[in-house]
Amino acid sequence: MATPAAPLSVEDLRPRLHELTLIDVRTPGEYASGHIPGALNVPLDQLDQAVATLRSVTARGPLAVVCAGGNRSATACDLLADTGVTAASVTGGTSAWAAGGHPLDRPADARAVWPMERQVRLAAGAVVLAGVLADRVLPGAKYLSAALGAGLVFSAVTDTCGMAKVLGRLPHNRRPAALPSLTATLRTLES
Repeated sequence: MATPAAPLSVEDLRPRLHELTLIDVRTPGEYASGHIPGALNVPLDQLDQAVATLRSVTARGPLAVVCAGGNRSATACDLLADTGVTAASVTGGTSAWAAGGHPLDRPADARAVWPMERQVRLAAGAVVLAGVLADRVLPGAKYLSAALGAGLVFSAVTDTCGMAKVLGRLPHNRRPAALPSLTATLRTLES
């Protein structure tokens, strides 16, 4: 078991891009809508398939992990540490990178995809609203809203997000044809 490396700010990351291997753990759709130059996409829900490769990468040099805002990358670093892989999370993520005026790479045919946190807020809010409104016609429908509220509390306590896992499987969050497959990304990392 390893300890995650100290987090990196965008200011720390920028001058070190040439010496780090940077992994973006957002969904492929989020990654395609704009990523830090040089970052390779290994979605968080597929991280377990990349552990052996990432372990060999850290033998050659430091590993950094980025997401939209820093939460998923911190989770990824903890998961990697549990397998003996040391990685540093980028504080503020791609959002902080872009806010700092730094360029993002995008495939030519990429379309903008909302960050997963925003997708979760929209879905959760819509379900709560639907449950409250439906309760006027179907008594008891408000319990749908209560169940979602309980799920959000569980999500916060366990620092997991089942809704994000479900939303990550929607077509707009899947890997666009222009992006390499996870297998191709792992081959790139191995070379």
